[in-house]
Amino acid sequence: MSFPGSGLAKGLAVTLRTMTKRSVTAQYPDVQPDLPPRTRGVIGLFEENCTVCMLCARECPDWCIYIDSHKETVPPAAPGGRERSRNVLDRFAIDFALCMYCGICIEVCPFDALFWSPEFEYAETDIHELTHERDRLREWMWTVPEPPALDPAAEDPKELAAAHKAADKLAAQQQAEAEAAKAQAPEQEQDTADQDRPDTPGEGT
Repeated sequence: MSFPGSGLAKGLAVTLRTMTKRSVTAQYPDVQPDLPPRTRGVIGLFEENCTVCMLCARECPDWCIYIDSHKETVPPAAPGGRERSRNVLDRFAIDFALCMYCGICIEVCPFDALFWSPEFEYAETDIHELTHERDRLREWMWTVPEPPALDPAAEDPKELAAAHKAADKLAAQQQAEAEAAKAQAPEQEQDTADQDRPDTPGEGT
């Protein structure tokens, strides 16, 4: 059973307790906030890894990624080979006025060209200037923190396990070839010695 005015009394008690506490004010921008290392501040672009697959732009729910490219012909790597064509990145821009920081573009990128940066000071007075081109996105790339260390007891990623398996197979193959070549060496030396040995009288008759 509640008494009349008990709710008001509780509210006033909370107000009095709050009034007696010292307020803490963050002195921004003189004092920078201590943000978590994986803060979703802005998206950085490592354009060397970008293959212009357009997957990030297609999966973006806001359609805020703009990509332009052209094709170039690559000469054959070896004589007698054929020429190949590759996509060359001309423009990569993100409109942060539309971006909702969902991170889908970073997750779907198959070549690790997009990363989260904790930088957040990129406000503009004009909304049209919030479309940042690849040069600005690349500058933010160098503020991306290193990924956290893996658990020592965790299993190796599939890619790493496959790489180790391929390396072990190649090493075993090279070792087998070396042993086979080593086993053939005495036989070849014996054949060479037999050919170089002069014939003695009475032999071959």
